[in-house]
Amino acid sequence: MPWNHDRAAEPQMMGIEYLNGLYSYAMVLTRNHAEAEDLVQETYTRAIQAMQKLRANSNIKGWLFTMLRNIWFNQLRKRRNGPPMVDIAANNIVEPSKIFPDLYVSKLEIQQVRVAIQQLPAECREVILLREYEELSYREIASVLHCPIGTVMSRLGRGRAKLGALLATPRPLKQSR
Repeated sequence: MPWNHDRAAEPQMMGIEYLNGLYSYAMVLTRNHAEAEDLVQETYTRAIQAMQKLRANSNIKGWLFTMLRNIWFNQLRKRRNGPPMVDIAANNIVEPSKIFPDLYVSKLEIQQVRVAIQQLPAECREVILLREYEELSYREIASVLHCPIGTVMSRLGRGRAKLGALLATPRPLKQSR
């Protein structure tokens, strides 16, 4: 959605419609509920501070997703230089209502898709979430990921193929706690 400066009077509402999508994307990156929530909160904090710098008709959705990803990578760089941390919640995955909203798909199928998506390499998970669930264009995804459109297309193709293969192979589901 293009940024409209007429909405500047309501900064707390800026991009609020993307909150669930940003959280899902943060979960793909962090694989941790608390970290994902913190990442989204930091994104909105910075976005509110920087919104005056946005040009009229800016793509706020792409801007927010890019900002979230950049914040995540900055946090990763800081962690590499700091003391090692243990992730005890590495098995957390996105809630089914946030990742696959189709009400007609059975709970078992939703869980199978969630498990399969989590088995994909990070670059494929990222592209699938941004394209299939957030409905960003290839150009917008390329902008968020800082890569060529061809790379987006090839990652999406590989991700879809791997996801299809994973879903075609019957596997027992891990029980969530």
